[in-house]
Amino acid sequence: MMVVLFTSIGVVIAFGTLAAIVWSIAYPERRLWPPKKYTTLTPILVWVPTFTLFGTMIVVGVMEWGSLTIPVAIRYGLGGTLIFLGNLGVWSEVLKFGVDQTGGASGELRTGGLYRYSRNPQYVSDIMIVVGWVVMSASPSAFAIGLASVLVLIVAPFAEEPWLCRTYGEQYAEYAAKVSRFL
Repeated sequence: MMVVLFTSIGVVIAFGTLAAIVWSIAYPERRLWPPKKYTTLTPILVWVPTFTLFGTMIVVGVMEWGSLTIPVAIRYGLGGTLIFLGNLGVWSEVLKFGVDQTGGASGELRTGGLYRYSRNPQYVSDIMIVVGWVVMSASPSAFAIGLASVLVLIVAPFAEEPWLCRTYGEQYAEYAAKVSRFL
């Protein structure tokens, strides 16, 4: 019963986030992401759902640990490697960017570091972590939450790019012409 509850919470948060992102794509002048104005409430609105979403995936993964038939070498070899590399990518850029800018505050356009290879290395890294956890935990419920999470991470840049174009103008256009969205 707890697995169903946590899975439901995770999926609802993922689809609520996805709805906010799709709204922001459809109505950029009334966008929710990235925030029009970064306030003291913004980190709460960004990080609480984010950590709750990933937290539910971790919890159900532990609760259903090894439920799917995935060879141990793949679970720990591939899953562990993806989690490790994804965390390296995310945290290396968060430390350069700062938590506020990662959470929607305006700042400088980043084109160095992993941004030389991808316009969205933090999303790519987050996807690696999610897929790694799904593989490692071998949990069907973690898979459901993970699938919804990956969908959010793939769609999010489409809400951000118009804002980036308006904010950074030609500098972003030149960057976007040289560097792919994901890989």
